[in-house]
This record gives sequence, C-alpha cells and structure tokens, in this order.
Amino acid sequence: MIKRKATIGLVTVALVGSMLAGCSQNNAENNPTTNTEGTEQTGKGPSGEITVLTQRTDIVDTVFKGYATEFNKKYPDVKVNFQALSDYEGQITVRMNSDDYGDVLLVPTSIPLADTPEFFEPLGDLAEMSKEYIGLEERAVDGKAYGIPIAVNFSGVLYNKKVFNDAGVTKAPRTTDEFLTALKAIKDKGNAIPLYTNYADSWPLTQWEAVLTTVAGNVDYVNVEQPNTDENFVPGKPHYELYKVMYDAAKQGLIEKDPTTTNWEASKADMANGKIGAMVLGSWAIGQVSALAPNKDDIAYMPFPTNASEIIMPLADDYTLGINKNSDNKEAARAWIDWFVKESGYSVEQAGGMSPVVGAPLPETLKQFEGTDVKFELQSPAKAGQEGWVDKIDKDAEIGLWQPEFKKRIIEAAIGNLDESFDDIMKDLNEDWVSSRAKVVGK
Repeated sequence: MIKRKATIGLVTVALVGSMLAGCSQNNAENNPTTNTEGTEQTGKGPSGEITVLTQRTDIVDTVFKGYATEFNKKYPDVKVNFQALSDYEGQITVRMNSDDYGDVLLVPTSIPLADTPEFFEPLGDLAEMSKEYIGLEERAVDGKAYGIPIAVNFSGVLYNKKVFNDAGVTKAPRTTDEFLTALKAIKDKGNAIPLYTNYADSWPLTQWEAVLTTVAGNVDYVNVEQPNTDENFVPGKPHYELYKVMYDAAKQGLIEKDPTTTNWEASKADMANGKIGAMVLGSWAIGQVSALAPNKDDIAYMPFPTNASEIIMPLADDYTLGINKNSDNKEAARAWIDWFVKESGYSVEQAGGMSPVVGAPLPETLKQFEGTDVKFELQSPAKAGQEGWVDKIDKDAEIGLWQPEFKKRIIEAAIGNLDESFDDIMKDLNEDWVSSRAKVVGK
C-alpha cells in the first residue's frame, strides 16, 4: 500500500546510538476500561469484541489471522474481527459519516488534522508518548496524540545488487553522475533494463518526489525553505536536480524501451529475477520484491543519488492507527494497537520499514548503513503559520508535486515524443509556482 508522504515533526534518527537502537461490540457486563483519555479504570483487563479495519486485502485472511492468534495468547478474552477495504481512503471516509467505522482503524490521510478529535479517541499526552514512539506528531492535536504509526518508512532506490555487480558496479553510486554511469554500464551489459519507471501505471512516478530531501541534503528544504522561495525548479535547486536524473536516464535510453507498456506487478518479478536494475520506490517495496527473488540477498536498497554534502534518507510515517471515538470497547482497541505496533513485527516484515518504537533494532535492510555517513531523518515541520503552504501553492499552480503528470511530460520529452526540452518544462513549472506562491503567501 502506498501512502502519500506525510510530514512529521523533526526527530533525527541516526544509525549509531539512535532512538531506533543502531536506528464492535463491547461485552457490557465486563465494563472494560481503557488507557485512552477520559475513561475509568476497573483493573479487569481488556475483554469483549473489536473490529479492526485494514487496507491489506492481500494478507487479511492469512497474516492478520495469525496476528489475532498471537494477540489472544496475551489477551484471551478479546475477540478480534478484521475488515479489509480495497479502496481504503474512499470507503472509510464514507463510513465515517456514521459511527460505524470499526474500533481500530488507519487514520485517513484525507481527514484534516484539526478534525481528528471529532472522529478519534486521544491516546495520551504527546510529550509522554513520544518517549515510547516516534512519528506521533502527524496526528497530534493540542498536545494529545491520536494515532501511532504502523511503520516508519524511508525513501530511496530499490535495486538488484547482482545486476549491478554483473555490470561491474560493486559499490552503490553516490552522486548523480555515478548513478547514470552505473545505469549505462548495465545497459552495455545488455541483460537488464537499467532503470524502470513504471510509466504506464503512473503512480510509481510519484515516488520520486519522496526523495527530494536526499537531493537537497537538508531536512528543512521541503517544508521550511520550499514555500519561501521563488526558485523551486531552477538549475541547481533540488527539484531541478532530482528530475534531471529522470530526464537524462530516459534521454540516454536507460529506461524501458517503450514506457507506455510497463506493468507494475510484472516489474516486481522482473527485478527479483534480474531483468531490471533499479526502481525509485519507498522501503515498503523491499519485502514485496525480495519475496519473489530466487536469492533474497540480491535485492538491496540505497539512497537516491545526490550531490549534496550530506546523504539523508528521509523518513515518513506510514498510516497511523487510531481508535474510533464511538467505540464501545476502547480498552481492547488500545491493547490491540500497542500489541500490533510493538509485537507483531508488521512494520518490518510486512510494511518494509522501521518500527516506530523507540529503541527497536534496525531492520536488516538498513544495517548495511551502520557506521557510514548515511543519515535517516524526519523532515522539519513547517514554520508556525506556514502549515500547508506547499500543498496550497501546488494545488493552485496545478503542478502536481505528488501526481504523475509532469513526470510523464519529462519522460515524453526525453524520448522525443514532445518537442520541448527539460529546461522548457522546468521554466513552465517555476513560473506557475511563482504565480501561485504570490497568491498563497500574499507577497
């Protein structure tokens, strides 16, 4: 499941010495209580029945049932039911027009932060809970936390190490020139597509925007500096440098021969089997591809190439788990959330990210970066009073930072289907940005 990158409060997660350790229905007779705000405690422990909503239609009848079995070893008096929604965002927002939207659910990204208390139960004091979990800030209102991340994801380049090694590239490229040189070596070898864009499925192209922080080499850029500059798509700036890699790769024939015929599901198997060298994707994709690989060690992950002085792989939380404000069994719901996040292993094994639990060990995919200069950091939040400016400017300008359209335009221009240069495209985007920024910012 892909979730649009979420900006959460500034918490630096270094690999060494870091916070991450080297990174329904209620049984009314029992009157169960909760650890959430404003509820009495009886000391009897959780019991009753809860419904947990999930977006994971692929594993709801297998992995999740296994979770319930393990959960019941600790909480035998709680019956856990699951409901998987195929179009989670679309379906859950409709259900939230009533009180019937489960007991535990993923907080929809479409719900404005300020409206969160209307639908969800506060889980506790933000400052106190931050000692236990990271990434709570995205769903915090007035000092109260309303959601706990199911995982903390990171963004970069998923690649087949064997494909790179066979082409003579034994070290992950660091700079943009090194990356393009490596892709050319793969092309010259002739056995794999160097960089797969997944153009036809469109949404994978939006994954490029998630590595903007890496290109900038600065956690302040996206939310602090970007809304305060009129030079967002000019040479030397992060957006220009980021998408120049896309353009140059396409221009040099280092992508699919016919981008319009790509297929996402097939691409995972092709990368697993050495037919694709690299794809720009979030960490959530690691498990999906490695599960298909004859040799799981072939599937590796690296930071997006950057010319910045610091290498930062940006962190962002996945969906957060919250409790329906109208739930009749909040104690059992909270017990499920804490168990799921701390003990199920979902964040690493199924979401392909890091655990949001302070002190949790790094996943195997990141241990390769221990002792290196690669940093894993959350983006800085916007300045007070500037919250949401980037999205407002983007929407007014119709640029689509998190949409595929201008990325497709870049690829079409690069392969000769459009009569315009990369600089023409960047100039158009920057002019739109400047015009809309003046409207939003008022100067």
